[in-house]
Amino acid sequence: MYGEMPNEKNTHEKVTVLISPDKMKAYIVLFPQEGDNVITAEQIYEKLRESGVVFGIDDKVIESIVEAPVYNQQICVAQGTEPVNGTNGTIQFHFRTEKDLRPVVQEDGKVDFRSLNLIENVKKGDKLCTIIPPTQGISGNTVTGETVSAINGKPAVIPKGKNVSIGDDGLSLISNIDGQVEYVNDKVNVFPNYEVADDVDNSTGNINFVGNVIVRGNVLSGFKIEAGGFVEVWGVVEGAVIKANGSIILRKGMHGQDKGILISNNDIIAKYIEHSTIEAKNNVTAEAIMHCNLKCGNTLELVGRKGLIVGGKYRVGKRISAKTIGSYMSVGTEIEVGADPSLRERYREILKEIEKMEVDKKRAEQAIAILKKFQAAGAMTEERNEMMVRSVRTKVFYRSKIDELKKELLEIEAILLEDGKGKITVSDIIYQGTKVTIGPCAMNVIDNLRFCTLYRDGMDIRVGPYEG
Repeated sequence: MYGEMPNEKNTHEKVTVLISPDKMKAYIVLFPQEGDNVITAEQIYEKLRESGVVFGIDDKVIESIVEAPVYNQQICVAQGTEPVNGTNGTIQFHFRTEKDLRPVVQEDGKVDFRSLNLIENVKKGDKLCTIIPPTQGISGNTVTGETVSAINGKPAVIPKGKNVSIGDDGLSLISNIDGQVEYVNDKVNVFPNYEVADDVDNSTGNINFVGNVIVRGNVLSGFKIEAGGFVEVWGVVEGAVIKANGSIILRKGMHGQDKGILISNNDIIAKYIEHSTIEAKNNVTAEAIMHCNLKCGNTLELVGRKGLIVGGKYRVGKRISAKTIGSYMSVGTEIEVGADPSLRERYREILKEIEKMEVDKKRAEQAIAILKKFQAAGAMTEERNEMMVRSVRTKVFYRSKIDELKKELLEIEAILLEDGKGKITVSDIIYQGTKVTIGPCAMNVIDNLRFCTLYRDGMDIRVGPYEG
């Protein structure tokens, strides 16, 4: 096991000690001797002391060896203790940090957008979470008596947000106000609620509130709501703008009129959305989305009897799930999945920037070429010399910027290639004319596809069985 086994014919030793490389175990090997020269416990202990073994010695094993010697075999007689690393600090939340925003689909296919159980109210002084401190590591010991250091646990990052304070014990977060508790961007916040009993219209004006906004009526065209928490609208949203640090919940839906905008730092859920621009950091859930420009970082899920996506562009990070995509009239519908939409958007921006800079660089190169002709003819003036200096600097500047952008482009391409593993699941039909992109791969649906899953395989998009 450890060390070379001594040759019994070439040694007069009764016992040899072997120590493992990590010094956590010590072994002895007994050798038969001529006559009645029997090994004693004291001889074994003495040999261990000579070899530096001072910790973790097993007296019972040594006793058994003396009573019934076993020769020419390594026998473990001492064992060190392994260090025990400490545990990291954690946060124990006393409220739901994740809310299931998916509406309930009933047996008849209707979707219940009212029973969402979204609001979680707290009172001033309520304990929101408990901070569990880290533990210290416990050192170990080798059989030679050396200390083996352990790693101490790291303290948890305290998720203190708005209207929240650290308790007197230093181990809790306490609400400073009555309001709605939310866990957003790794922070615990308590937002006050701002409630509009009727419509958002000329009587209310635009709304900009640090907390949650609840509208019992409609949001009329041309008005704007900005909230530090979530926004919940019980009526219909027209061509309005709604921005929320939390989720956006439209219990009916949105007639965007090609000017409606929804931007959420969390989820968006609505019965329907049409002719609007939609951006969600996390998920989007609806029964129907029509003629929209949508970006979301996680999943786009169409539920209920319709489960419809038709018309527009839909860029989704991980997964699209729908009943129907596109239409029998081949309305232009583009869906992208398998990469962060913001990353793909940056990729497109870089391509445009490079194209523009290449034009500017070429102009500088043309100016340099003309000026060099004047230089060769000995017709350079002070003004032309200044133009030459500026043109050369411009060329160098654009060449450097283009190189930087191309480097960024390659980095994004590598990410898109690696992360482009999203899926599109269709429980009924995806119509011909739909353009599908998964990661770096694209395809146009030529024939209607039914009950299927679209996924990326290498540099191709495959059509497989439906994965519900």
